[in-house]
Amino acid sequence: MPSLSIDSAEPAPQGLRSTPAAEPESGSGGVNGLQAVFWDMDGTLVDTEPYWIEAEYALVASYGGEWSPEQAHSLVGQALTYSGSVIQQAGVDLTVREIIDTLIGQVAARVRDRMPWRPGARELLSHLHESGVPNALVTMSETPLAAAVLEALPEGQMEFSVTGDSVQNGKPHPEAYDTAFAKMGRILEDASGEALDRSRCLAIEDSVPGTAAAVASGLVTLAVPHLTPLPETGQWHTRPTLEGLRLAEIGQMLRSAPPQPGS
Repeated sequence: MPSLSIDSAEPAPQGLRSTPAAEPESGSGGVNGLQAVFWDMDGTLVDTEPYWIEAEYALVASYGGEWSPEQAHSLVGQALTYSGSVIQQAGVDLTVREIIDTLIGQVAARVRDRMPWRPGARELLSHLHESGVPNALVTMSETPLAAAVLEALPEGQMEFSVTGDSVQNGKPHPEAYDTAFAKMGRILEDASGEALDRSRCLAIEDSVPGTAAAVASGLVTLAVPHLTPLPETGQWHTRPTLEGLRLAEIGQMLRSAPPQPGS
């Protein structure tokens, strides 16, 4: 299921670290050429997809409808408004907004009870933060769920979040990533005077809509498939998990970035 953004209130961003723990590659900017990382949330940073699916089954069943694994998996990574409309068509007699609120409430409660981190995600995020690389969350989930996840992270590891309720178009549209890139660009320019370059930023995703959104935004994209398989298009790098991923390997990804659409 998708995510939304905490960006609507425009909170003051955490300051970028001025002394990175790793030396930047000569002439490349950033650390090993990497300027920023943009994280998807559901299925990438945290394994909330099973929570979404359980909530979908329960909601549809409560209205006497039927829900299938195929229907559930078809919603992975999609905008919440789209997901709500599909669930509505399955017989749930609620508005799309009511469906979204019901599901978010159930998933947020589960997350606060037990945070299901994806393998290697916290370790990579900590490594990037300690190395001076800024991170941002780009999710189609809404603010309440994104807030629950961010509250469980050490302060400052995420500069900000862009959630589904802060953009007009959900993934696979690139608006969420374009919004995050623009905001991160302002932060970097204010901190160092350096311009942000899409070819030196990494987006991490797990779903078809998510990878499509990141690639369409022009970001170097790393796909870590989870519940749904991803086609081999040659437009993104692929890794089975985030375990063991560090700056040196990310630097290699930037230098060997797959061709972007239209290039």
